Amino acid sequence: MVIVGITGTLGAGKGTVVDYLVRKKDFIHFSVRGYLSGVLERRGMPVNRDTLTAVANELRAKHGPAHIIEQLYEQASENGQACVIESIRSPGEIASLREKQGFVLLAVDADARIRYNRIRKRNSETDNVSFATFLQNEEREMHSDDPSKQNLAECIRQADHLINNGGSREALGVQIECFYRKFVGREK
Repeated sequence: MVIVGITGTLGAGKGTVVDYLVRKKDFIHFSVRGYLSGVLERRGMPVNRDTLTAVANELRAKHGPAHIIEQLYEQASENGQACVIESIRSPGEIASLREKQGFVLLAVDADARIRYNRIRKRNSETDNVSFATFLQNEEREMHSDDPSKQNLAECIRQADHLINNGGSREALGVQIECFYRKFVGREK
């Protein structure tokens, strides 16, 4: 079973990469955000960046740094098909997945202004923020010595491959295909 983990900065195009792998390569998608949204809904809490981050940090602190990813991995392994897990945000999650055969970590990044403009266009409940707030949110998620908290900078550093998504969807598709051939190597 191939497991592609996706990490990266806010608005970099992680979801677009996932959509490509699902649509063109028959991957099954497992989402950290989807998992956390379910937890928040069961608790009767609003789904926003602050509550998503808080519940993720709480679950990691209570059950271990890889808890959320392990839950998603368990679901993925029951299926047995190539899968993509979006969005890896802590080194503890990476360490857990590195123990699994067939795991590869892909990071996606782009210039901050490009990413901000993208999130404003998608207009989800977590994206209706000023550029200053966008940068503050990102900084809060970039570095932490606490293994139960997000550390995107370290996750990106540990990636097997980095895609710089500063161009068109077509250019992104070419980069995804290069990644796929190098790290996954199977034909659809």
